[in-house]
Amino acid sequence: MTERPAQRTPNRQLAALIAEAGFSNAGLARRVDQLGLEHGLDLRYDKTSVTRWLRGQQPRGTTPALIAEVFTRRLGRRLTAQDLGLDACAPVYAGLEFAATPEEAVDIVSGLWRKDSGSHAELRKIAFTPAGLVVPSRDWLIGRADEKVARGEPPAARIPAQGRVALRPPSEQGVASLPRQRGQAERGPGQKVTAGDIAALRSVGELFRTLDDAYGGGHARQALVRYLEHECEPMLRGTYGEQTGRRLFAAAADLTRLAGWTSYDIAAHGLAQRYFVQALRLAQAAGDRTYGAYVLVTMSRQAVYLGHGREAVQLARVAQQGVGTSAPPVVQALLHASEARGHGVLGEVRACTAALVRAERALETARSGDDVPHWAKFFDEAQLADEFGHCHRDLQQFRAAAQHAERSLQLRAPSYARSRLFCRVVLATARLGLGELDQACQLAAEAAGQAAEMRSVRAVEYVRDFERRLEPYKDAAPVRTYRDKVAALG
Repeated sequence: MTERPAQRTPNRQLAALIAEAGFSNAGLARRVDQLGLEHGLDLRYDKTSVTRWLRGQQPRGTTPALIAEVFTRRLGRRLTAQDLGLDACAPVYAGLEFAATPEEAVDIVSGLWRKDSGSHAELRKIAFTPAGLVVPSRDWLIGRADEKVARGEPPAARIPAQGRVALRPPSEQGVASLPRQRGQAERGPGQKVTAGDIAALRSVGELFRTLDDAYGGGHARQALVRYLEHECEPMLRGTYGEQTGRRLFAAAADLTRLAGWTSYDIAAHGLAQRYFVQALRLAQAAGDRTYGAYVLVTMSRQAVYLGHGREAVQLARVAQQGVGTSAPPVVQALLHASEARGHGVLGEVRACTAALVRAERALETARSGDDVPHWAKFFDEAQLADEFGHCHRDLQQFRAAAQHAERSLQLRAPSYARSRLFCRVVLATARLGLGELDQACQLAAEAAGQAAEMRSVRAVEYVRDFERRLEPYKDAAPVRTYRDKVAALG
């Protein structure tokens, strides 16, 4: 790792923190290397590297943020690169930081948007790290809504207003146009944010959510990220009062979570994790505790998918603890169902069943007149049946899994094409577990055909998981027929 020439003054801030943490130079270097490995980085620092830092040399790239995170974990309080006397940077790793202020949150998330909208392919290759879930979820749980988010004075322009072009998503991404204020000139930092601006952000969220449900996260993900960079960031750096500011941060949190969700769907798991962490921080700035809980269960679902059941359960429980009994019954049902999925992955039958019962009871208490957040309206009887089906599949209770999966498919609207595909594979797996090979292969062939029409790595992986379960039956006639059908998909 090359580093900048030494400064003239020793880094006394870093020296003081090393003493407070009780690190040796070699011990600090080892921890930085280990943290780097969690993110796919081969750093190879040693005690000599730390000696150079203490003499005033500045490490490059992601290293300042990694060093700060090592001290954050050791000392139990949030520390930044500046606190260590190191130059601030905007590294890939920064997306896992839970910002101390709304201003810092905007800096981190906008840096993430800009990197992702460019040609930074490495950003989509970063590994998911379970350890990166601990600090953000803890800080959200014990944190409070920011006292002030209003911005009354135009800031120094960080993004040139001139030369900015209106977002025109590529036609192949399937987005013909995006909502804007009619007649509005290109927005620059410092301009006043209006109710119409926030309504446009909400409309964009619904548009991309619909595209994601129907065609997969890869269909229009890049267009969403560019919209965030070109439209949402200038709003966040604009001028607004408290009420408008809270609503703006809420809309930004929703779009950022969706960017993470679409990244997750294309298997960019480290990037998705960073988007989720930043959505959680934006939700705190919005003062929306319930939405923060939703972001946490989104993170829990990613952990389930990646096989990290314990972390999934913990995230769902933090979400439950964070909102208490104040959330609407539909949201309570969602939180308990997410916990159940984690227990299912772990094979914990009793705990999984108990969480499913709590989810079912919560949904039963929901009334048509309840004030349900727009993002929670998808959680209905069809979704609950889907959760039951997944859990019973993971617990190898195949008869129950089949019953619930069939019910979900009967109730689920066609617009939720990807969810229906997942459920169809769950049903195929259950039929296979019950020895109904022919029916299982027919269902899976339908799902494989649908997956071929989507830009969703998760959809493909669901089908591949079923195919792995077919291996013991590879010479059977229904399996050969299935493979011929899949091969014909090209």
